[in-house]
Amino acid sequence: MTDAAELRRRAQELLAAHPPATTDRTDFLRARFDAGLAWVHYPEGLGGLGAPRTLQAVVDAELEAAQAPDNDPRRIGIGLGMAAPTILGFGTEDQKRRFLRPLWTGEEVWCQLFSEPGAGSDLAALGTRAVREGDTWVVNGQKVWTSSAHVARWAILIARTDPDVPKHRGITYFVCDMTDPGVEVRPLRQITGEAEFNEVFLTDVRIPDSRRLGDVGDGWKVAQTTLMNERVSIGGMRIPREGGMIGPVSRTWRERPELRTHDLHQRLLKLWVEAEVARVTGERLRQQLVAGQPGPEGSGMKLGFARLNQEISGLEVELLGEEGLLYDDWTMRRPELVDFTGRDAGYRYLRSKGNSIEGGTSEVLLNIVAERVLGLPSEPRTDKDVAWKDLAR
Repeated sequence: MTDAAELRRRAQELLAAHPPATTDRTDFLRARFDAGLAWVHYPEGLGGLGAPRTLQAVVDAELEAAQAPDNDPRRIGIGLGMAAPTILGFGTEDQKRRFLRPLWTGEEVWCQLFSEPGAGSDLAALGTRAVREGDTWVVNGQKVWTSSAHVARWAILIARTDPDVPKHRGITYFVCDMTDPGVEVRPLRQITGEAEFNEVFLTDVRIPDSRRLGDVGDGWKVAQTTLMNERVSIGGMRIPREGGMIGPVSRTWRERPELRTHDLHQRLLKLWVEAEVARVTGERLRQQLVAGQPGPEGSGMKLGFARLNQEISGLEVELLGEEGLLYDDWTMRRPELVDFTGRDAGYRYLRSKGNSIEGGTSEVLLNIVAERVLGLPSEPRTDKDVAWKDLAR
């Protein structure tokens, strides 16, 4: 049984064998993975030790105290939060050993090819087709709102493999090599001026059947694992008190007393309390994950995350007055990550508008919370037993 003392010992052994001050960053991360200290709750040989998830904090504290490098989780969040748990749950042993190590070390960045121009909120209506030719699938279609596609090596992809059955049953899940012929990535410039999102065109892209996750036609079930983990990773991130969006506006309030008004004070207090409630609720959600896979509660967390970010950023712009109308840089860039706290108030205000769309729209998440958390009747569905090819589009 691996306990906290054992993990501290293993962490100290790793540090002794690979001193952070003199060891190449990637070499250190590889050694940490091989020692089972990457994500301790994963199986042995796959970056873990089969230990309780809660003990990860013990390892992180030891390595942080020694100033060991981390794997820059914000840059590889899609791989860590979405691809990895899906590969662990549905991948073959060969797939797990091929993908998990470079995913965790950040040597290979991942993106998500799910949403389409005509299948965003209604994701199961997707039209990207995958046709089997022997041991290969030929994929044609278009995906959109793809974060990090411009820097990704791999993508998790869902495509329609059977148009003759209802939409949820004719989908299959694949791993797509973003460097393959036929994969074209185009930037989508956003209201912030940046293009962290992309649209991806797939033209006769050939994917070996060995890169399929789960059974043929079972892609919706596999995708649910991805989506539930995505919402936990977005809405339930571990942050300190006054971390996230509430931090900058709280600092401005303390440092700029001339900006204060009674009304803004009351609104800030309300949002500060709500941000703290969300933070503590996220901690509780992560504790629940120790007992199993994420459930629909993650949708509630992501829903609250979007609303809070938009209200807090709006308050910050009002607090700053004329300064809040300024914008630091609208240069077209293709960043590798979203930096909410490293930019100005104008950026936070504009970028937070996307929080209620990405990772599942707030309207869809409200339905999930109503039906799967509160047990309310589901909305009427007229397309439940209709073949995808016969749906009106």
